[in-house]
This record gives sequence, C-alpha cells and structure tokens, in this order.
Amino acid sequence: MKSDYQSGMKIGILGGGQLGRMFIQEALNLDIHVHILDPEQDAPCAPIAHHFVQGDIKDFDTVYNFGKDKDVVTIEIEHVNVDALEQLEKDGVQVYPQPRVIRLIQDKGSQKEFYEKENIPTAPFRLVAENADLQDHLDYLPYMQKARKGGYDGKGVQAIKSTDDFSKAFTTASVLESFIDFEKELSVIVARNKDGATTTYPIVELEFNPTANLVEFLFAPADVTNEIAETAQKIAIDIITKLDMVGLLAVELFLTKSGEVLVNEIAPRPHNSGHQTIEANYTSQYEQHLRSIINLPLGSTNAIQPSVMVNLLGEPNHTGKAKYEGIETVLAMEGVFPHLYGKTNTKPFRKMGHITITNATLNKAKEIAFKVKETLKVVSE
Repeated sequence: MKSDYQSGMKIGILGGGQLGRMFIQEALNLDIHVHILDPEQDAPCAPIAHHFVQGDIKDFDTVYNFGKDKDVVTIEIEHVNVDALEQLEKDGVQVYPQPRVIRLIQDKGSQKEFYEKENIPTAPFRLVAENADLQDHLDYLPYMQKARKGGYDGKGVQAIKSTDDFSKAFTTASVLESFIDFEKELSVIVARNKDGATTTYPIVELEFNPTANLVEFLFAPADVTNEIAETAQKIAIDIITKLDMVGLLAVELFLTKSGEVLVNEIAPRPHNSGHQTIEANYTSQYEQHLRSIINLPLGSTNAIQPSVMVNLLGEPNHTGKAKYEGIETVLAMEGVFPHLYGKTNTKPFRKMGHITITNATLNKAKEIAFKVKETLKVVSE
C-alpha cells in the first residue's frame, strides 16, 4: 500500500456544516490541515478550520480556485459544482469521491437507473419530465415523488397517495417511486480506499420524525437477523465497487415486510446514520472517510458498545438565537455524549446537534435516549 499521507497536508472540503466540523476533529489527530469552502460566514466549520473561505460551492470559478492548491478535495454535501471538480481532476488534483460519482448521485433518476442497470435491488420507479401531467400516471398511484435534483434533509420528497395530492406535487423533473410496505428503515456505511479495500459498519436502524421526514433516532445494532445484516452489507459493497468509488458511502435501505432488502438512496460522504460511530465504534465514520481518501489502511468498524443516536432538532415555534435547555441534566447521565454543531440560530426541525448514548445493552441505551430526548431542547432566546 502506498499512502498519500503527509503531516500538514492540505485537504479541501466543499461545505462547512456539521459533517465537515466532525471531520476536522478527526483530521487534527493526524496533523492534517483542513480548508473549508462554504457560503455562510458563520458556518459550523468556520471557527475550527485551518483556513476558511466564504464562497459559493456551486460556482465554477470559486470551487476551482479553492481546490487548485489542495492535496485532496472532498465534499460534505453533494450539491456542488461538479464541472469545477472535473477540471481539478484533469489538472492533477485528487478529488474523492470522484466527480463522476457525485454527478450520478446528484440526480435521483440517474441513481435509480444505475441500480436497475447493475441489478441492485430497489423499488419500482418511473421518471417524469419537468411539468409532467400526473394524470398520465394514475395507474401508478400511490407513490413517492422525489425531485431528481436538489433534495436534501427531507426536502424534495412528497407522498402522492391520490389525485387530491396533485396540488402538492413538484413541477420539476422527478422520480415516481412505488410505495414500499416496509418493516424497517436501515442504513449501512461502507468505505473503499484507492487500493480497492472495502469495509462496512454494522447495520443500523433508523426511526424518522413523521413531520420533518428527518431521522429522529438511530439504533445500533439494528434488530434484524444475521442473514438480513449480511445481505445489506453485501449490497453496500456491491454498490461502492460497481461505482469504483473512493471514499465513504452511506446506503439507506428498506426492509420490506416480506423480508426483501431494497436500496432507497445513497450519499457519497459521511452521513447522519453514522454519527454514533464517534463513541460507539473503534473507528468513526469521519476518520474512515479520511483514511479512504488518502489511501491509509481502513480502520476497524467493530462496535465497542450498543448505541442510540438522537438528532437534536430545533423545537417547533422557536426561531432565533439558539438556547440549549437541559444540557446540564443530560451531561450528568452516564454514557451520554452531546455534539452541538455551533449553529447560531435555530428554527423548527433544524439539525442543531446530536446525542449519542452508549451502554452495555441496547435496551438500556434506548431507555436513556428517550429521557435525553425529553430533557434536552433547542429553543430560541
């Protein structure tokens, strides 16, 4: 193995949110200098980055000029200017995940076509053009409509159950995806370095907030059979291998009531479904992403203890400067690890942080997690 690692090397990240912030905390341990490009002056990464640049991650010149002197360029969000990343790659800058992978994943329609072509199990779907007449697809009801581009954190997804919902439908090009009668929503995170070595984390179970369509709880390990877990991990390895991708890939899955494992979506970066790995696994997803993009040996993904992750969301009816009520109480609880993202202002359902709870048993971790959820609130001053 030939590593690209050098003490003091420069890694550029497009996006300066909480994922980049947690990546920086791992990079510091290896004396790697992380440079951040983000449009917001007060982005979560701004206070801790080695160098912070305020700029548009969707603008060609801004992205190109930011990346041209970096040893490696990576992302913490996929909604970036891929043309600039392709030019950087042509000019010899290492860009991981590769721009072609980011381009494919930016488009949910291209994602679905990739699964179909590569025989990766996924829900049946149709692709519709901008301003499509949904009356032409009455035979497909009910379905989830997903905007092909731009969706993020529950945005760009709409349930269309009957013609009554047509008034809520998107007019952009989109995917119509058959409703899946699922038992659980699962996730597997897989990493692959330049040498082609792969490793997966244990499968986790996700519980969503029905109002915001965001993950509210994560349970690790998932309550599934060994056979289901192995199937999910094999699917994740199959996807990252067929993409020939370098980096970290989160694979979100449905477990149907008939026992099928189907791919929902993928994200080519650290992911909300891997936050708990900071305390609960030997190698965090952020360290693993770092190892993969500079071709270091991949770390052990084994769990140290069962864990629950709680997303800390802004309270309804609260907009303004953030205040964390109950932080002292949860810090007095054993095995409770808050991570606040440094976002100055809160608004309803905004991701403001997460809390990981570890314990010798998952049931006890769940019990503590529910207390934490009731105790720690993000309100406005």
